[in-house]
Amino acid sequence: MSEKAPLHNYRLKTSTDPESKDEAANSRPKHGGDRGGSGFVSKTDRKLGVVFGVVIPTLLSMFSVVVFLRIGFIVGQAGLYQTFAMFLVAYIIITMTVFSICAISTNGALDAGGAYYMISRALGPEFGGSIGIMFFFANVCGSALYILGLVEAIMSAFGIPEASEPAPVFGASHRVLPSGYWWSLLYGTALLLICFFVCLIGAHIYAKATFVIFVIVTTALASIFGSFFTVDPRIVMLPDSSFMNASTQITANYTGLRVHTLEGNLWASYTVDYTTGTMMSFATVFAVMFNGCTGIMAGSNMSGDLKNPSFSIPRGTLAAVFTTFVTYNMLSLLAASSCERAILQRDYSFLGAINVWPPLVTVGIYSSAMSAAMSNLIGASRVLYALSKDDLFGGVLALARKTSRSGNPWASVLASWLLVQMVLFAGKLNTIAGIVTIFFLLVYATVNLACLALEWASAPNFSIAFMLLLLMLIHYLGPISNWGYISQALIFHQVRKYLLMLDVRKDHVKFWRPQVLLMVANPRSCVGLITFTNDLKKSGLYVLGHVKLGLLDERPSDPLQSCYDSWLSLVDHLNVKAFVNLTLADSVRHGVQHLLFITGFGGMRPNTLVLGFYDDCPPQDHLQDKVILPPDHSLDAVCPNKDPGEPPFPFFPNVRDTDKPKDIKEEEYVSIINDAIKMGKNVTLARYFSQFNREEVLGLGKKTKTHQGTAGPFVDIWPLNLLQPDIRGYVDVCSLFLLQLACVLHETRAWSQARLRLFLCVEAGGSLRDEEAAKLRRMLKELRMSAQVQTVDWDQVVALHWLRRGMEKDEGRGTKTDDGHHEASPSNEAQLTDEYIHAVNDLIRSHGAPPPAVRFLYLPHPPADKSRYGAYLRQVDLLSQDLGPTLLIHGVTPVITTDL
Repeated sequence: MSEKAPLHNYRLKTSTDPESKDEAANSRPKHGGDRGGSGFVSKTDRKLGVVFGVVIPTLLSMFSVVVFLRIGFIVGQAGLYQTFAMFLVAYIIITMTVFSICAISTNGALDAGGAYYMISRALGPEFGGSIGIMFFFANVCGSALYILGLVEAIMSAFGIPEASEPAPVFGASHRVLPSGYWWSLLYGTALLLICFFVCLIGAHIYAKATFVIFVIVTTALASIFGSFFTVDPRIVMLPDSSFMNASTQITANYTGLRVHTLEGNLWASYTVDYTTGTMMSFATVFAVMFNGCTGIMAGSNMSGDLKNPSFSIPRGTLAAVFTTFVTYNMLSLLAASSCERAILQRDYSFLGAINVWPPLVTVGIYSSAMSAAMSNLIGASRVLYALSKDDLFGGVLALARKTSRSGNPWASVLASWLLVQMVLFAGKLNTIAGIVTIFFLLVYATVNLACLALEWASAPNFSIAFMLLLLMLIHYLGPISNWGYISQALIFHQVRKYLLMLDVRKDHVKFWRPQVLLMVANPRSCVGLITFTNDLKKSGLYVLGHVKLGLLDERPSDPLQSCYDSWLSLVDHLNVKAFVNLTLADSVRHGVQHLLFITGFGGMRPNTLVLGFYDDCPPQDHLQDKVILPPDHSLDAVCPNKDPGEPPFPFFPNVRDTDKPKDIKEEEYVSIINDAIKMGKNVTLARYFSQFNREEVLGLGKKTKTHQGTAGPFVDIWPLNLLQPDIRGYVDVCSLFLLQLACVLHETRAWSQARLRLFLCVEAGGSLRDEEAAKLRRMLKELRMSAQVQTVDWDQVVALHWLRRGMEKDEGRGTKTDDGHHEASPSNEAQLTDEYIHAVNDLIRSHGAPPPAVRFLYLPHPPADKSRYGAYLRQVDLLSQDLGPTLLIHGVTPVITTDL
């Protein structure tokens, strides 16, 4: 399966076969009729790039009728100041939406459905389905709006005038089309039928048609801008209307660029719309104006037809948004500086009257409106097809799944065309403009919410802000009381409710996050590891586990109840977001088994076990000056407080003397690792974290180079199983899990300035150098994981291994464990000499300049033979000796996906 980090940018997906997904995708049949598959066009049939697939459709959808028919209306009613304010508000909204589109579209593999596909995959089927229907109707109404705008332009130029219709721009010889509601409906139906046939043929014909239209619209816009500077002042005849007074002027002046004309158009002057007789206001004018900004989804709607949606959609959409913003504001300024307000308010087609060649503007209006109508029609059909394919509404949309042999969803195009035809009965552009605006605003708000949900994994409620501010102040600054807290009761109720809703059957790899159980023997010697693991877990579950040796039968009461206050006070003191779980057992191994079995609720259970390393390093007390142990004190005691209003101070026994035996033997320690892997848990061994000082590494609490712009600490990653050099390859479950944890750490705010260094051990001249390095770089690019990839030649190191293997090749018998990992062969401890392991250790240290803050190494699977546990632990000890803070990681969980 191919890999990519999800959104939640740190979430990766894994698979035992990284190539299988691409093969499956290429072998997947195209949709035809009711045939299955994930998209209506296979990846090999996608033909559209950034320009043809995104930039041109988005530009044409955003320009459309607003730039040609309503730019004067907006300036004339709202004035230049409010026009600029409207565009600023509108583009702030759509820019935030575009950034959300960029974040989601680069966060995974996109399929057909555009915005609906993004939202449904981010927020789930319930929310995504409802918003998908809204987005479908938004495109339907948008297509009808552009058709009505085109009919209005045609009737303005060629319609036989009636009392309620605008006068024609051209001479009387062009007044050949009958006017009236039913005639306009007939013209709209004919134009919609043309759009329908283009969309029915397929997206490639649509792309070619839009390119021709784009050339025409660009030429028309160039002539409009040039006309403001070249056309001499003139008198413009205004259209007549039954909604205006008999004394209303019928002519107005085009003055050319004049300061006094600009001054007369700066402020708002809302009046009656001469086509509908409705009194205009800021809201109604904004509703009309905003329709010129709703085309930003035109590119994302074509996601199923794009060669590389994750690349094309962000770049194409941002380019189109910037171009239209500049164009709209420049046209508004030029119109306000050259036309009297009467022209702007009373003649929507005034750009043709002041153009060097009026027919060119007319052609531009027709072309852009047709393109925008087709864009919305094809967008609506793609959304409807995606909804039917997801089967969210049962058999209601079953017919919409029908596709042609080429993969075009003709049934969805047909259904969309019929609905657009029904909307055409509204009759007037301004009548449905407000409806279209509401639909698109809802869609844009939901796209932003989807991006926020991926970032926070929840959406907070900001209502009654002042009361919440007071509550927060009292909560954090107020004294502790024994009155009881209603907030705790409410939190309990909500947590219980949502834990029940957190269904483990709905877990998905793209939302994977580390949920850590850290085993702590004595917190005094584990402060560095506790604080580091708090960063490593990011927003996942974090539990501090402790095993107290003993049996309940030997004690009068539960000895653990009195310990919880000390541990919870420790959590507060270290400012970590962790739960505490203690257990009583006859051995450490049995205690860890208890905790792995029972810790957590529902979908919140540890998936990763973190253990301190088993070595002879003397433990150090990092709480010596902070927690004072009174004489004859045991772990069970709690310090009496001088002030009853203060929380109890944590007390823990002194660190173990080096001359005293450990509570756990080597065989039991390796058995704990093996038990966790059997239970499907990832295992991490943490070594030398007594040397880790988070404040010094990250420069917290003082002005350091990190905060002055200099790059932060290094994190070194060695994804190859260095204790099994004959097992080649970097892309297995464990290696990808190791990369995932490093990515998770880098995504935390405190470690965002860290620099990841990825070391690839290759043999000179071997195929691994080119193939694996290229595969890993491609994977890192897809995962958006920023890391310095360094190739390490280790021929001399591997030669030491193969020299011994050559002497004992007859003894080598590799086996595979149940989870698919290669374990050491029965004679592995003999084959891996101390000389080889020391050479690997020296190789790692020689590539550690400047020294990293932490290293990530591959932890091999423990051997099946318990008699080899000692040799296994000794090899891991030699491998990681004197490397500084190091994590030895064995992953069994798939954590990487390219699917959105």
